[in-house]
Amino acid sequence: MALLSRLSIRGFRNIERADLAFPPEGVVVVGDNGQGKTNLLEAVYYFQLLRSMRGARDQDLIHFGANAFHIRAQVGLGGEHELSAAFERRGRKKVVADGAEAKRLSSALGSLPSVVISPRDVELIIGAPSERRRFLDVVLALTSRRYLAALQKYRGSLARRNAALRIVGRGVETEESVAVWEPALAESGAVLLAARVAWMERNEGEFARLAGAIGEPDVMTIRYSTTVANTADAHDELLETFARKRHIDIRRGLTHVGPHRDDVEIAIGGRELRTFGSGGQQRTAAITLRLLEAATIKAHEGSDPVLLLDDPFAELDVRRSAHILGLLHATTTGQTILTVPRASDIPPDLTRLPRWHVRDGIIVGDVGTIEDAGGAA
Repeated sequence: MALLSRLSIRGFRNIERADLAFPPEGVVVVGDNGQGKTNLLEAVYYFQLLRSMRGARDQDLIHFGANAFHIRAQVGLGGEHELSAAFERRGRKKVVADGAEAKRLSSALGSLPSVVISPRDVELIIGAPSERRRFLDVVLALTSRRYLAALQKYRGSLARRNAALRIVGRGVETEESVAVWEPALAESGAVLLAARVAWMERNEGEFARLAGAIGEPDVMTIRYSTTVANTADAHDELLETFARKRHIDIRRGLTHVGPHRDDVEIAIGGRELRTFGSGGQQRTAAITLRLLEAATIKAHEGSDPVLLLDDPFAELDVRRSAHILGLLHATTTGQTILTVPRASDIPPDLTRLPRWHVRDGIIVGDVGTIEDAGGAA
């Protein structure tokens, strides 16, 4: 399983300095809101996506008054490895694995396999389609190099076609400057579509089962929604659609069809969950998606990811919380890092974990789990 043994943090968010030794089973971090609990999880998760799990810019992760942040981790994943990530305010991002700098950041993605579950995940259900597309892109890019390469190619081709659309719209270039980007867009778009549809088809039954196991009596379903009628022959259809819609796109200055406009439809009892579901039902669906993410990463890595639980049971009733914990234990037996605002919020099944406390970015805890005195200065 993925195992975080040590973590060194310098100048990250409100954590000025911390040197932490993590027990193999994990730890509970207790602290009021705004004290640094989520910042700690964000530092751990940085080695998964090499960017903020909350969508912040790298420069906004730097501690106030500092010029850079630096995170170093010792992890066990088929052996001991040392990872580091750093970003200077007016410099560049640097990622090093076992002493060798990553020449391409994409090659270092997923260095510490982990999954975050938090109340913010409800945005996967009630948020814009881009939230659900991003979920699929992250899960699939972390578990398929082919998907990651296609995603990078698609985004690059899309940006160039959109730029050409605006130039042609001003009468500067001919329509051919738009068409030249469409074959690459169709080729990479077909790869994205095929992988997304395949993932949904593999997991639609499990999604309904897990939602029911959490305690939802009404049937929940997921379905990939796309304008492509024949996803088995998506390349030709996308190429034809780009050509057919080109005049409209030139007038509007944007590409209005393709995988970047698709969505994931999530329903309960046949009705749209984002509109008709209760808060508890929406949280149930969001956590179910995260459970599927953990299972996908585990299947790819052959081992359990680190579970980062950011006050995950807030606003959930005791029954659903207990069912979720049971499913987490059944899905993954890996290291768990749980954050809660109060010790009384620690679920009974996790009270065995060592306990740390955080205040104003300073982390203190049980003897033997904080590496240097005070944990942070």
